[in-house]
Amino acid sequence: MAAHAMRAIRLHEFGGPEVLRHEEAPVPEVRPGEVLVRVHAVGINPPDWYAREGMPDVPPELKPPFHLPLVPGTDVSGVVSAVAADVKGFAVGDEVIGLLRFPTVLQSSAYAEYVTAPASDLARKLAGIDHVHAAALSMSGLTAWQFLIELGHDYPSPFQEAQHRPAALDSTSTVVINGAAGGVGHLALQLAKWKGARVIAVASGAHEAFLRDLGTDEFIDYTKERPEEVIRDVDLVLDTVGGPDSRRFLRTLKRGGSLYPVYFGQFDEEENAKLGITVTAAQVRSSGAQLAELQSLLDTGKIRVAIDSTFALADAGAAHERAARGHIQGKIVLTVA
Repeated sequence: MAAHAMRAIRLHEFGGPEVLRHEEAPVPEVRPGEVLVRVHAVGINPPDWYAREGMPDVPPELKPPFHLPLVPGTDVSGVVSAVAADVKGFAVGDEVIGLLRFPTVLQSSAYAEYVTAPASDLARKLAGIDHVHAAALSMSGLTAWQFLIELGHDYPSPFQEAQHRPAALDSTSTVVINGAAGGVGHLALQLAKWKGARVIAVASGAHEAFLRDLGTDEFIDYTKERPEEVIRDVDLVLDTVGGPDSRRFLRTLKRGGSLYPVYFGQFDEEENAKLGITVTAAQVRSSGAQLAELQSLLDTGKIRVAIDSTFALADAGAAHERAARGHIQGKIVLTVA
């Protein structure tokens, strides 16, 4: 294989996991403001399979542009191998992590041996965190952080006019995390506990021991009881499942409470106002600065990242098949030799 080439996962057509091909591709060229990263691990996220499928359920006017062949992936941990002349603060040999170009570019070609990254999207990887756990932190950690702790930007959400503003959390707060065992959910649970809140985790019974170990105060197995029928007078619901059914959590909230659906659903603003409930969402954005804060919590043991499973880069199709089976506990990660 030529020195200017690498191995990458590419799709030449949209479809199921079988369209992910492990093949030779050109090493990307560094542009102003960027660094070239030799990838060690890649975190897998829902936008990866949305892109693989061609986002069939999204109206054409809302679809981002996709150019085939496409290399999926946005979450990386690796080592800087080249730096543009105008970049300050990073040098060849630095270990870095990042959520790349999101949501400006839905897929930033992370399923590869090398990827270019805007320097502002990166944080130095702390020595006490391995590449697998670092790669698993980026999108899920930033989503939880921007919903619950600090938005960190003024970009409007494409789903609503209202600006999302995280509610203050402290020892007087009760927070429900729906989908608590997943990538965003298990990190959001820990961030809420870090702020002192009482947490009610909603997931299937197989995850109870895992979530209690993470510190949840109460656990509800949604396969045995409907959370909206047993939860009342909470301050905040973070619904990492979201979608059309998210509205059912309105009845669990006290007046003045907030509902944050990660995948925004259909809500009636008049009903929300009548109930005195704020319903807002955000779209996660890349932030090297916020990743540095999250890493500090991870490095000091205040939060931890759970790894559901790891797959070699060449087995990306099998990783997507694992994701499709659902009931993920933490994150799925690709490792790059």
